[in-house]
Amino acid sequence: MNYVVLLGGNIGDRVEFLHKSKIEIAQRCGSLSKISSIYQTKAWGVEDQQDFLNQVVIVSSTLMPNKFLAEVLQIELDLGRVRYQKWGERVIDIDILFIDDLIIGEEHLKIPHPFLQNRRFTLVPLVEIDGARLHPIIKKSNAQLLKECSDQLEVNLFLKI
Repeated sequence: MNYVVLLGGNIGDRVEFLHKSKIEIAQRCGSLSKISSIYQTKAWGVEDQQDFLNQVVIVSSTLMPNKFLAEVLQIELDLGRVRYQKWGERVIDIDILFIDDLIIGEEHLKIPHPFLQNRRFTLVPLVEIDGARLHPIIKKSNAQLLKECSDQLEVNLFLKI
């Protein structure tokens, strides 16, 4: 299965936490087949916090979706993630955006990610490495979703990969 995953964080050495999360994903979940550049954005949702760095990776994995989710949640914990405020600051956040063309509507796992089409900080790195992918529910490409996205939050290239 191919998992499309968004990485992000805004506490501490943000680049290092992205790097550590990719190492852990590769060791626990599967091989990284594509990696986007790193982008910087202002915080979304709760705005009075440090800018976020975000990156999208595609992971080729034999893990089933719930096992993959459990692994990435454990990676967040192992890297020091503390959940104390929705959309609050964090060392790392790992969100599954797509799993092949699956549609999953479980309480704890919703695929495709239900908000990806509304967030430029997700769509910009996603389009860099997977712009042609069709959203299995909306039936538009990621590139088209970015063109139509109403979110005006500025997304700036931080580190070209």
